[in-house]
Amino acid sequence: MLNFPSWKVILICLVLLWGGLLALPNAFSDGFLGKKPMDTGATDPESVAQYEQQMQAAENSWWPAFLPTSKVNLGLDLQGGVYLLTEIEPQEVATNRLETLQADIVQSLNRSPIIYRQQLEQEGTRLPIRLNEAGDMDEALKRLRRLNPTVGAMGNQKILSIDRAGDQLINVSVSDDAMDALAADAQEKMIEIIRRRLDPDGVSEIAITPQGETRIVIEAPGEADPRRIKDILSQAGRMTFNMAKQDASSVRAAQATRPQPGWELLEDQDGFPLLVNRTPVVTGSDIATANQGRDPDDNSPAVDFRLSGSGAERFGRTTANNPGELFAIVLDGTVMSAPRINEPIWGGSVQITGDFTLTEAQDLAAIIEAGELPAKLNFIEERTVGPGLGADSIRAGTRASMIGLALVAVFMVIAYGLIGGFAVGSLVANIVLILGALSGLGATLTLPGIAGIILTIGMAVDANVIVFERIREEQRSGRSPATAVIAGYERALATILDANITTFIAAAILYMLGSGPVKGFAVTLAIGIVTSVFTAFVITRWFTAIWLKTVKPRRLAI
Repeated sequence: MLNFPSWKVILICLVLLWGGLLALPNAFSDGFLGKKPMDTGATDPESVAQYEQQMQAAENSWWPAFLPTSKVNLGLDLQGGVYLLTEIEPQEVATNRLETLQADIVQSLNRSPIIYRQQLEQEGTRLPIRLNEAGDMDEALKRLRRLNPTVGAMGNQKILSIDRAGDQLINVSVSDDAMDALAADAQEKMIEIIRRRLDPDGVSEIAITPQGETRIVIEAPGEADPRRIKDILSQAGRMTFNMAKQDASSVRAAQATRPQPGWELLEDQDGFPLLVNRTPVVTGSDIATANQGRDPDDNSPAVDFRLSGSGAERFGRTTANNPGELFAIVLDGTVMSAPRINEPIWGGSVQITGDFTLTEAQDLAAIIEAGELPAKLNFIEERTVGPGLGADSIRAGTRASMIGLALVAVFMVIAYGLIGGFAVGSLVANIVLILGALSGLGATLTLPGIAGIILTIGMAVDANVIVFERIREEQRSGRSPATAVIAGYERALATILDANITTFIAAAILYMLGSGPVKGFAVTLAIGIVTSVFTAFVITRWFTAIWLKTVKPRRLAI
């Protein structure tokens, strides 16, 4: 128990050095470490001046590039920012899913032998199909049931209900059970899409968590403008490539009455009307990559994207078969551009140009790259938290931690003398390791997380108290200092592990079942348990072993 070979000492020193290096950046500002600060979007003079000062410090930083620069991510309650509670409508999810399946349904019914050529008119979550010939009913039902997709974790829930409603009428609809499964599936997909839209580089501290089966909570620490986030998320991101026509007679006829079946009247960015075919040639799911680019004519911001293999083939075949026709690029019901097809376009490279600012082009590229939202997000609750409250919380939490550490240190020294001082040293190492682990793992520190750290300070000495009391008993029984220490650590180990494992299980359950602040508390508690056991059973014992071998006391003052 008191034998520490060289490899153990090296390992302990490496762990302490690792924790210290990871925790060290928290003592400096981002610019001081050479790490560029995050642009919060604030426009007030004080915030702008502070941001420019940090940027200048980052350019002139002395901090070596190979050393870590990650700091503890501060949660919304500590850093300030935006809190949004959003909700999705299951019926809208089902309607949109049925709409995306229309192209497959049309293609299936038009496959040789052709049994249906008319345009389909969807009615919410219902799609009636009236056949030309009653004799085609069995074949039509067979084709439709063959393409019926599934949804759900087990993949056993059919999305479509396909019912024969007459000799020539088929009703295709989304059942209630499928609607619930689609909503659950949509929530999971939307969380990932929202994350890719708001954090395309994966470096920000935005937290996106589900709430119930249809709600999503978005927390963006450091974000000063909730309108920008809402604008990005308000766009469904549904992009389609449709054949179009802009001749005056057809447009006027559609405006006077209604568009002919299979067509709809849309407007471009300048408000000019355009007739667009409802059935898309290519959809957003066919887009492989998207990024902000430049218009080669005037170098203005644009959006470049590349189609996937199948999408690029359909795009090229359509442009080859329709020379002189208009090809509309439609985003969320607005025609972004409608170029005329002059020649076949193979390869799948497409560019959207328009009156974009650089930020608008970047946001649009992020939306297209992230993919289409399964349904529109409804914003139920919005809160903006000021950074001043978070700064006060940090100061109060730091003060409470220092007071708690000081009181524990005084108690340990009075109760256990020099060995109690060793426990205080390991407790300081414990706090450093907690900060280092939070920084290294990229965990977010919240106000309840600070409470978890303060609780860990009190819990960290429990293991030492158990060991020290056992050492005191062994010494009273007549053992020498070395054998008393060995016996104390050996017989206290099982009790220490039992207590900490049960607490760790509780923290894991809190993390799995909780959300937001509860998870923050669980993370710091779990990390604190691991570091506490390490520092109490390894660091304190190491200090004690060095002292015993150096001083060789006849009796422990404990």
